[in-house]
Formats: sequence, structure tokens, C-alpha cells
Amino acid sequence: MARGKLRIYLGAAPGVGKTYAMLSEAHRRVERGTDAVVGFVEHHGRPRTEVMLHGLEQIRRRELEYRDTVFTEMDVDAVLARRPAVALVDELAHTNVPGSRNGKRWQDVEELLEAGIHVISTVNIQHLESLGDVVESITGVRQRETVPDEIVRRADQIELVDMSPQAIRRRMAHGNIYQPDKVDAALSNYFRPGNLTALRELALLWVADRVDEYLQEYRAEHSIRSTWQARERIVVGLTGGPEGRTLIRRAARMAAKGSGSEVLAVYIARSDGLTSASPKELAVQRTLVEDLGGTFHHVIGDDIPSALLEFARGVNATQIVLGSSRRKAWQYVFGPGVGATVARESGPDLDVHIVTHDEVAKGRGLPVARGARLGRTRIIAGWLVGVVGPVLLSLLLTSIANGPGLANDVLLFLFLTVVAALLGGQLPALASAAVGSLLLNFYFTPPTHTLTVSDPKNLVAIVIFFAVAVSVASVVDLAARRTHQAARLRAESEILSFLAGSVLRGETTLDALLERVRETFGMETVALLERAGDVEPWTCAGRAGSDHGTPLLRPEDADVDMPVGDHMALALTGRVLPAEDRRVLAAFAAQAAVVLDRQRLVGEAERARELAEGNRIRTALLAAVSHDLRTPLAGIKASVTSLRSDDVAWSPEDEAELLAGIEAGADRLDHLVGNLLDMSRLQTGTVTPLIREIDLDEVVPMALGGVPEGSVTLDIPEELPIVAVDPGLLERSVANLVENAVKYSPDGAPVLVSASALGERVELRIADRGPGVPDSAKDRIFEPFQRYGDAPRGAGVGLGLAVARGFAEAMGGTLAAEDTPGGGMTMVLTLRAAPGRPPARPDLPAQATT
Repeated sequence: MARGKLRIYLGAAPGVGKTYAMLSEAHRRVERGTDAVVGFVEHHGRPRTEVMLHGLEQIRRRELEYRDTVFTEMDVDAVLARRPAVALVDELAHTNVPGSRNGKRWQDVEELLEAGIHVISTVNIQHLESLGDVVESITGVRQRETVPDEIVRRADQIELVDMSPQAIRRRMAHGNIYQPDKVDAALSNYFRPGNLTALRELALLWVADRVDEYLQEYRAEHSIRSTWQARERIVVGLTGGPEGRTLIRRAARMAAKGSGSEVLAVYIARSDGLTSASPKELAVQRTLVEDLGGTFHHVIGDDIPSALLEFARGVNATQIVLGSSRRKAWQYVFGPGVGATVARESGPDLDVHIVTHDEVAKGRGLPVARGARLGRTRIIAGWLVGVVGPVLLSLLLTSIANGPGLANDVLLFLFLTVVAALLGGQLPALASAAVGSLLLNFYFTPPTHTLTVSDPKNLVAIVIFFAVAVSVASVVDLAARRTHQAARLRAESEILSFLAGSVLRGETTLDALLERVRETFGMETVALLERAGDVEPWTCAGRAGSDHGTPLLRPEDADVDMPVGDHMALALTGRVLPAEDRRVLAAFAAQAAVVLDRQRLVGEAERARELAEGNRIRTALLAAVSHDLRTPLAGIKASVTSLRSDDVAWSPEDEAELLAGIEAGADRLDHLVGNLLDMSRLQTGTVTPLIREIDLDEVVPMALGGVPEGSVTLDIPEELPIVAVDPGLLERSVANLVENAVKYSPDGAPVLVSASALGERVELRIADRGPGVPDSAKDRIFEPFQRYGDAPRGAGVGLGLAVARGFAEAMGGTLAAEDTPGGGMTMVLTLRAAPGRPPARPDLPAQATT
């Protein structure tokens, strides 16, 4: 049974119209006679979407009870029993209610596809597993419901449902997305214009990459070699010379002129390992191209122009950037050079840019011998010299009257044998020795024109000639093979050294490593497969390249497989590798296993760190609740009990004092609980600042209400620029800093709160005259539940400074501790100044005392 096809409508945010587009497609198919049903569609109370359900057959949902509440989910069995041609399944990343057939809805969809049912579904870009961290950094919200990227990438069709941020916000304001009571909160948080713009760009880039994958697969399936200029891809050819940095920067400037352009730097090394490239310079150039947003590639190829063009066409490049040749004029006798050859053979679909640099014509050394791996041209030349050369030499010598003599004739034939060995190797040299011996015997040894030798001396000469020729051929061939082996071992050691260094420095991810394997060996697909046991199925831990719709499921399906232990294998498709390459492949496979283990250990360590931090926070919270929160509660309880007692007649003054104690305890309790809640928000990442432009003197005085009168001196100059902050978060930060400073400042020494402008930043300084903090403890005081020195237990739970720093960083500012000149500590709160806005006239005087 053929697998069903999956079509996905992808959106950047809720409300862009994915479900509406899916239902519209269903109506079109039904009108064409297609059997389409609604497996599960959630209209979320949107009237226009609900109307689109009319006229479509809906499969009855399955009801599940969970925690005394009844939920409805898609009934997979009912859809399979109905067996439609097309099923509509909304919200692909949805997590099913416990007790459902599968844990995730995408698993339900997989069952329908395996049964041969076509599925149309929807998903938002923020629900893709690989983009979770990116979306959280943009919106401040961690998506709990995710779908693996591979599930979406395997879809037969992906259609982007796009809408501008302004249009989405208008739909939200009109009540077309959420209920009216949720509109204001949504518009001021998740649906802010900046968030929507970033998510839209994320969706466009993801779909563009998927379209590029489709294009590569189509070109490969149809054997299309010409470049399709869908978007600019600039390949930079590197030689390992000092001019590489100039070429990379030039290519980066070219790419910056067009949106979406890519820079791919490629270094092509000969398979024999003979190269004059500087490993140090290549490492510098690799770092440079990655810093500029490009990628670095290392490719093996004997014919550098052909390998460069092959790489460029393989990545669908549109431009190639090369440097002017460093060879001197006389060195062009060895060939036209890489740049000229590439420009001649690039064809009309590839533009070649030759960039000048400081190293032009300064020389690059003589060409290096290529060892025993000879090309077809050299082998043919060796056979011509070894077979045709002796014949031509015989004709020449017989045409000369009174020739040079037998001894010189033997030396001339021996010279041709040596030349044949140098050009073509052992076989042409042996053929030259045999042909030369026969020709010497027939033409130059009396009696001539017969194979008979009358003089024993001449026979000895011919035998010695043949022996010397064979010996020379063997020695030359052995030296060539030894040179090739040494060069190959050198190349292997350089590759493995570079690979090991990258892995040890943590610069290589598993996908990048597998891509390097694919490029190094010229394969189509590389996959790292693993399984839990001998009878368990294989799973793909990482993959690089295109599998053209037939993914590797077992090592046996690959052209080359390299076992890594008992339950892991590196599988490659494209061609069969020679035995000499498997040694390097084995090292790559071992490194891939190491990288995979390291990635998993890093993930486990991160989870362990989060658990440890959570345990520490919980332990500290319990300690705070057990003492610091109970202390004000005990005071409130005692005062209330005293007031309610009938045994004592309290005077109005006593009652006022008890009520004041209750109020002070309640204020203290409110402050402690507020800090605990603020710290909880910071720990869970739910603090979303609402930045607006405001004067400092509108916020700072409001933060001084919780300190005794006369304990703070305020100094805010009139010419201070406006700052871009969240007023509420700034007030809480300043209040915590001031209360902390007043707590440790001695009597009669008020805390100074001053502000000053520094470039595009505004600094707010809170200076006290307390005991101060040593440099070694200045960072620790900002950690949660930390109180420096022997502060009394009633001095708080140690969250004030941690909350202040967290709020400051959330607004894009910083908070640091410095020593106060003359003794004490100064908290420096640095904020962003609003660009291009003159300062407003403050309502308070420049100096005030509270």
C-alpha cells in the first residue's frame, strides 16, 4: 500500500489563517469529487473559520476524561475505519490528552499516512523543535508543544500562510483571533510588532531553506548540471595563501548587496596530500569566513579547476571568486593556471571574479610531483616513450653512417627506458627494456638484421642492458609508490589532526562533522545510525546530504558502512570507497560517535544543572518561608491577639502602637512575597518588559516611598536624557537597591542617589557609607538567597539585589557593584538612553531630600 501524502500549511503566528486556508483547500477538493473529511479541526470560536466547516463531513471525536474534565481528541480508529482519500488534521504539534492512542498528534498523522490516507495539516513556526530556543529568546515564552523538524521536512508540500504584523494586530483588535478579554494582553505581549516581525522572518527563512532542498533534490533526480540562479551563492576558492583573507572579505561585500546571499569558502586539497598550504593560515581563514556568516568546506580533488567547478555546481552557486595568480611570468609554462581554466570552463551560468591582491606575481614555488597516482596523459606518454621511442631511435641511428657504436647505442636505449619509467611507471619501462633489447639485437649487433649474436661480448652487453633497464624501472616504481604512501599518510594525518582539534575545541557539531565526511569522500549521503540492541531497529542519530526520498534505514542499504562498536554504524551512499580510504573513514566514524556522546552529555549536564539550581532555589525558599516569612507573621499574630484580648484595657496610644506594628509587619511581608514572586518570574523567564521613553525623575522618586524620610539624597540633573525602560521594572529595581543601601548605611549618613549621562547610556548610582563588600564577593551578592557577612536573619531573604539585576538585564541594562570613595558600596545601574529625544524638564528640583 502506497504511503499517503502530507501537505502542511505553515504560519508565523496564531491567527494568520492556516486553518481557513486548509478548509478552503478541502472545499476545492470536495467540489472536484475528492473524498475529504475533517479528522480534527479547532476553530477556537472564530466565526469565519467555523462557517468554513459547513458542508464538510466531520468524523466524530473521541471523548476522554482527565482530572475530572472531559476533553475531545481525534478518533484515529474512526478515521482509519472511514478510510477517506483526504483527512484534515489541525494543529500538528498538539499534545494529546493522557489516555489517547498516541502522545502527540503528529504520531496520529503518521498512522494515517502509513494507511495510505492523504493528510492536510497546520503548524506554526514556533512549534518546530529546533527553533524552540530561538523563539523563546524572541518572545520570552517557551513552547511546550513541539513537533520534530524531520516530520515537517518530510511533508510532500509545505505552503507558507503569510500575513504582515500590522494585519495580524488588526485582526486581533477586531476580535477575529482571541476573545475580547484577551486582546489587550495579547497585543502588549506575544503579538507585539517586533515579535511578529521576527517570527515572520523566521518562517520565511525556514521555508526558503526547505525550497532549496526541494530544488537540490529535483536537480539531482533530473541530472541537471547547469546553475539555476534562484539566489546568489558565492564560492570563494582558497589556496591556503595569504591572499585568502582578501578574497573572503570581497565575497562578503558582494553577498551583502543582495538579501539571502551565501558565501561558501572552499579549499581543495590533492588526494596525494602534497600541498604548500599553511594549516595556520587556513585556520585563520576558516574563522574569518564563519565570523562573516559564511561556511568553510574542505574538498579532496586532484584536478583543482574541475573539483572547484564540481563543488560550485553541486551547491548551485552563481558566482566564483578567485585571486589573481601568485605565479611569476616564467611559471606559466607549466599551464594557464586555475583562474584561467575555471573562467574558460565555467560556462554561461557561473560568473567568475578574479580579484587582485598584494601577493600577485610574487611566486608560489615550483609545481610539485604528484607521486605514483598518475593521470591518463602521463601513462600514455610513458607507453609512447617506452614502445615508440626505441623504434624511432633505431631509425635515427641506422640512418647515420658509422653510428656511435654499440656501447653508446645501449646507453641511448637505456635513457629511453628511464624516461618511460619516470613518466608511466613500471609497465612502460619493462616494455621499453624488452623492445630495446630486440632492436639492439636486430639492428646493431653483428650479424645485423637477425636475432643471432655472434660475439659473446655483444650478448653480455644486451643482457646487462636488459637487467639494468628492469632494475631501473623497479627502483623508480618503488620510489614512486613510497612517495605516494608517504604523501597519503601525510594527508591523512593533516585531515585527522584538523578534525580532532575541531572536535576537542567543541567547534564541530554532529551535522557539521557528517557534512565534512560527505565532502571529503565525495558521497551523496552520510548518516550515523544506532540501535539499542542487536534485535532493535536502527534509528538515525544524524544525517548530511540528500537521500532523494529513500532514507537510510539500515547499514546494509548503504554503499559503504563503517561499524562503530556493536550498536552504531556510519553509512554512506554515492560510491564504493577503496580499501585505503576506509582507514580515514574509521577515524571519522569514531569521532562522530565521540561528538554524539559529547552532545548528549552536554544536554544531560545542562538538565542536571537546571535540576540542581531548582533544588537550591527550593531549599532556600523553604528556609526563607520557615523563618523570614514567619517572623512578620508572628508579630502580626501577637499584635492581633493582644488587641482582641478582653483581659487588658488598651489605651489609644497602645492600640495605635499595636496597629502600627501590624501595618509594618504586613508591609514587610508584602515586600518579601513580592521579591519571591519577582524571582520566580525571572527564573521561569516570564518577565516581558514594556519599554517606553520616560524621564528618570518620573520613576526614581516613586521608588523611595519605602525608606525613612531623610535617609536618601536625590541628585538628578535637568539636562539628563530620556531613558528607554519599563517604568514598573525600573521602579522595583531602584526600590530594592535603595532599601538595601539604607539598611547597611549608618545613621546620619544618607544614601546618595545620583544620575549622569555617558554617551548613549545613563548611569544611576546608589551610594551608601556602609561596611562595603570585598571585590571577591561583589558578584556573589547578586545571586538569589545570598546575604553578605553576618546580616541578621530578619534582614530579608537575600533576593533584593538578584531581582534588581534581573529586571535591569531584562530592560537591556546592567547592574554592577563598586566601592564608594571614602568607604561603602555604590550600585551602578546603567540604562539605555532614548535615541534622538531631548530631555524633558523634571518636575522636581535638581536636589531633594526625602
